[in-house]
Amino acid sequence: QVQLVESGGGSVQPGGSLRLSCERSRVTTNNYCMGWFRQAPGKEREGVAFIGTDGRTTYADSVKGRFAISKDNAKHTLILQMTRLKVVDSGMYYCAADVWACLLGDLSEGRFQYWGQGTQVTVSS
Repeated sequence: QVQLVESGGGSVQPGGSLRLSCERSRVTTNNYCMGWFRQAPGKEREGVAFIGTDGRTTYADSVKGRFAISKDNAKHTLILQMTRLKVVDSGMYYCAADVWACLLGDLSEGRFQYWGQGTQVTVSS
């Protein structure tokens, strides 16, 4: 059973930056498609950024050019570097993993098998 633990959330002013981390445990392989989702109050969970085993990345249009997803395979850690944050970026951010999502080209919420508990990001002035 893969375990995912997010960290790095917090409060920041518009235009600021945050770095989210997601540590994977109980895994013996790096062969997972990894992604970040977020959910604002009263809204559906949405995909933010994804990275496949080949390093290929996919971003939601709303975060392109501002967010960067990366991974450290040696440390089994997924990173989301967020810059030029906006109020609309606020929400609970979740790390997710699945063996097949990137290979199948299905990055929907329902495709991902493993989820973390989330870390809160608040952008306000």
